Amino acid sequence: MTLSYLDFDYSEDYEGVGTFDAMASVSPQQWPALQSEVAQVLTWCQQQFPQGPAPLEDGGDWDYDLQGSEETVAPLALQFNAATGAIERRAGAPGAPRITLTLSISGSPSFCQALRSAFDLT
Repeated sequence: MTLSYLDFDYSEDYEGVGTFDAMASVSPQQWPALQSEVAQVLTWCQQQFPQGPAPLEDGGDWDYDLQGSEETVAPLALQFNAATGAIERRAGAPGAPRITLTLSISGSPSFCQALRSAFDLT
């Protein structure tokens, strides 16, 4: 399965528990595709490893953390005023909102290997 929005970084602790972290920032028009991709990954996790999501220390094979935010950015027009020696600023019109999502998935060594294979994660 190929992922278009989620680009995971991988880390592992001294006990072999692995964590895949991804962040994506999209426009409202791209949100349905990102939402679908995250759901696809979590559905795969649930179907292949039904002993999760649950804390690994409580016997789960995998667990996840999903966070999001929506923000708009207003550009600033900056200009140096030679007479006063100050930088003057003027706020521009806010741009389109961006939706930022972070997904962290932690799991056992066997879970991490299977996830890596299923989604071609290196």
